[in-house]
Amino acid sequence: MTGGLAKNGMIPVFAVYSTFLQRGYDQLIHDVALQGLPVAICLDRGGLVGEDGPTHHGCYDMSIYRSLPGAIIAAPKDELELKNMMYSAMLAESGPYIIRYPRGYGEGVDWQNHKYSQVNTGEGELLVPGSDVAVICAGPVANRAREAALRLKEETGWTPAIYNIRYIKPIDENILECARRDFKEVVTIEDGTVIGGLHGAVAEYMSSYKDSPRVTALGIPDRYIGQGTQKEQRQECCLTEEGIHDFLAGLNEKKLKKD
Repeated sequence: MTGGLAKNGMIPVFAVYSTFLQRGYDQLIHDVALQGLPVAICLDRGGLVGEDGPTHHGCYDMSIYRSLPGAIIAAPKDELELKNMMYSAMLAESGPYIIRYPRGYGEGVDWQNHKYSQVNTGEGELLVPGSDVAVICAGPVANRAREAALRLKEETGWTPAIYNIRYIKPIDENILECARRDFKEVVTIEDGTVIGGLHGAVAEYMSSYKDSPRVTALGIPDRYIGQGTQKEQRQECCLTEEGIHDFLAGLNEKKLKKD
């Protein structure tokens, strides 16, 4: 239906649980993506969903839809980015324009008193400058990575550079090139499966060059995550501020031992 509306000049917005769109994958390909139609798809409950359990985790979306030619996949870090990405989707001339965001509370950002602003497709941002390791994040987990990096800097002087990639597809190759050129180690962090998603995109880019940095991943591992609270599930996958802090601290310890 949204494909038909877009074909006739409208800009439809389809809001759906991430896990439910999996059942419409063939329709998304044939009725929207194949024709490059500007349909905005808002994927609610991206990532770990808590008590609804394994049947409702929206952890496969980034890896599933990254394979679609012409698709745009956005992962806002907070409410304001979500607002502006939805605005940007209304200006897109082709699609699908997929925006995925998690279940639960936002970051507390004052989004209502900001004017709409277009987010350049495929353009990320540097959240925390650093020189020791490049950390590339997708979605609200970028905020946890920022907290972890600032804490590490205060504790040890070690400075991870934290990037908010914003778009899984098209991905910001300027950020990837900076990470490839300036760092010996890259970490990807995502509230999605590490197979095929952000980690897949970054690793694919790095593999096409000689002497690229090592790429390691934090995200949802290759197994089904059982029922529990979102906090418990994120702790299990090391996607909390504490988990990210400890993971990055471990990298620093390994580096010190080598040195």
